[in-house]
Amino acid sequence: MFESGRVQTLWELVEYRAGASPGAPMFFDAEGRRITFAQAREAALRVAAGLWEQGVRAGTRVAWQLPTRIGTVLVSLALARLGAVQIPVLHLLREREVGFILAESAAAFVLVPGVWRGTDFTARARAVAGAGVRVLTAAEEESSGGPGRGVGAPSGGPGREFGLPTGDPGVLPPPPAPPLPGTAAPTAWIYYTSGTTAAPKGVEHTDATLIAGGFGLATALGMTADDIGSIAFPYAHIAGPDYLVAMLAGGFPAVVLDAFRPDAAAAVYRRYGVTMAGGSTAFYQAFLDASRHRRQERPDAGPLLPSLRLLSGGGAPLPAELYAETVAELGCALVHGYGMTECPMITMGTPYDRDEQLARTVGRPVAGATVRIVRPDGAAAATGESGEVRVKGPMLFRRYTDPALTAAAFDADGYFRTGDLGHLRPDGHLVLTGRLKDIIIRKGENISAQEVEELVRTYPGVAEAAVIGLPDRSRGERVCAVVTLAPAAAPPTLAALTAHLRAAGLMTQKLPEQLEIADALPRGGPLSKVLKTALRERYGERCGEGDGEGVAGG
Repeated sequence: MFESGRVQTLWELVEYRAGASPGAPMFFDAEGRRITFAQAREAALRVAAGLWEQGVRAGTRVAWQLPTRIGTVLVSLALARLGAVQIPVLHLLREREVGFILAESAAAFVLVPGVWRGTDFTARARAVAGAGVRVLTAAEEESSGGPGRGVGAPSGGPGREFGLPTGDPGVLPPPPAPPLPGTAAPTAWIYYTSGTTAAPKGVEHTDATLIAGGFGLATALGMTADDIGSIAFPYAHIAGPDYLVAMLAGGFPAVVLDAFRPDAAAAVYRRYGVTMAGGSTAFYQAFLDASRHRRQERPDAGPLLPSLRLLSGGGAPLPAELYAETVAELGCALVHGYGMTECPMITMGTPYDRDEQLARTVGRPVAGATVRIVRPDGAAAATGESGEVRVKGPMLFRRYTDPALTAAAFDADGYFRTGDLGHLRPDGHLVLTGRLKDIIIRKGENISAQEVEELVRTYPGVAEAAVIGLPDRSRGERVCAVVTLAPAAAPPTLAALTAHLRAAGLMTQKLPEQLEIADALPRGGPLSKVLKTALRERYGERCGEGDGEGVAGG
């Protein structure tokens, strides 16, 4: 494991790992391709030369909207070698968001995959790109090799195979130098938050901030060169370089998948002996369901993921019941963490934590991060007291592209205002209790939607739950619980659900006044978060079961 602070640029870290573990594998994919750390370095240099010949220079702003595959990582490494400013764009985003990002970021180039999954990304990019934006297509050729085929040889090499522009590395200038002591590092990455009701916010990171976040992840998980990880989430998400840095720091390889389908992913993971998987709560649930289905259909088939020792992720709350069921079913540890686009790693559980800590918290602050809890009046909260979570550390973003947003995002002590609510326990673990914006205000009473959700999920037969506030003339907002059911489970009545919640100790003012049964919760984004805006639109005009006032007790 390299030491935090030893390198300041991503390319320095690539050089470090290629020198330390040249023949060790870095990536595998579903088509049987593999590439070592040294081969990845050489391939990235050739791609950097190809981009240089296209006009990309240090400081050039380059957007890329590419699937999660080995070639995409090579693009990001090549841009890091050139010192360009990278603008990763999730492949899920469509014309409106892509057009906004290209214009707001002042991108000079955008790389797209051509036609992929039935969508012509090139035509779409050309339709929304301004006159000064060059569209480059990186269309990957169909694989023709079998499992184990290497892609690092110069002849026929990875540039051609991955549809990327390549050239002679001899044309390249020296790599970008680390910032001088006492000087600020330049922006190297611009990520855009995904908002449903407002324009996305541009979040500027340096290589050093992402390296600090990835080092925090690697330290918490304790990954070594003997492990094999996985990237089945969008690499364009902030978690992409976070995970890449952890790989380069720890020297372990990963399996790359451009789509996550539980059964197909599990088959690939078994082939390569993946020891760590995950991504978010939705991934845990998917593997749990796939494992149970496998046992029912083929009792003698063996474990779904026999080599797996660790599931990890973040991005959404982890219900304690899901934690217990997943650990028991898959026979591995499950560690959950907390981060955001502005600060990719804040806290993380570790394989050495107790079950109670892993099931009930999002871990302790990662190496370098400092977390404080702040009351509404701005004073520091006591241990165990709830308030807004604020964070400071080397992994914190540099600024927003909008200076007005930057000014409002930090307090007087330089801590970032996360907008999340939680408390620190005596053992140093953080418990998240909701979002400032996910508070339901019922008759002047602040209600944490997450608190109610956690208890609703404990009702027998409930598979998933989302709690939302809906406009109400007499209450301001009423509490609505939307649930999905386990197979063959009988739907609960509102009276039965509220009786269960009363017995669990939920105060009367927080009891749901409307209950909706859904086939599935709407999800979106790279980590499949529940889209509460869609639920509010769907159920806002409905009355639910009962008038609520008598059920909830006023």
